[in-house]
Amino acid sequence: MSDELVHAIADMREDEALALTRKLLDSNADPLAILDDCRTAMEIVGKRFGEGEYFLPELILSGEILKAISTEVKPRVPQEGASGKTGKRGKVIVGTVQGDIHDIGKDIVVFMLDVNGFEVKDLGVDVPVQTFVDEIKHLQPHIVALSGFLTLSYTSMKETVEAIKAAGLRDKIKIMIGGGTIDQQVCAYAGADAFGKDAMVAVTLAKQWIGGK
Repeated sequence: MSDELVHAIADMREDEALALTRKLLDSNADPLAILDDCRTAMEIVGKRFGEGEYFLPELILSGEILKAISTEVKPRVPQEGASGKTGKRGKVIVGTVQGDIHDIGKDIVVFMLDVNGFEVKDLGVDVPVQTFVDEIKHLQPHIVALSGFLTLSYTSMKETVEAIKAAGLRDKIKIMIGGGTIDQQVCAYAGADAFGKDAMVAVTLAKQWIGGK
């Protein structure tokens, strides 16, 4: 772990964070370790937001820093592809649920699924329940990933899962949730199949689920 990079991101020092990222990449540092530093930094940002030290502008800026770092790191991440098979591993729909505009964690998950060979459709943030239902009907994904940073997102996750079930689509997909302080209790409340504490857990779950099909 690069404590320098973690603190540069968490303290909103964008230029320094990008310079450190490039320096690490030039020294052949593991690109996945850099992404893990990003995750650690975003946990700090989230904690500061929860404690009232950071506000929406800081969240937006941290998201922009993350995207800039991702642009530098992505070309260096080994492309696994689809385990030797042609095409992608499987389809995944990802979105931040209605009422929540945070995309930090979601963007890392989208990035990691993409480089691990999944076909990912990112629906963005504040995604209406019906949009998830419509996109599932249209794309017929294997997995749906619901993201949420705020505690109010838990109810939106539950409503989304219930709408998917009401549309007769629930048994055709696996649903994972993640973000903020999500745990097994929230997972059970929302009616999801599993939760991921970070992007690597999300990738592991996706591989397990697709492998089981």
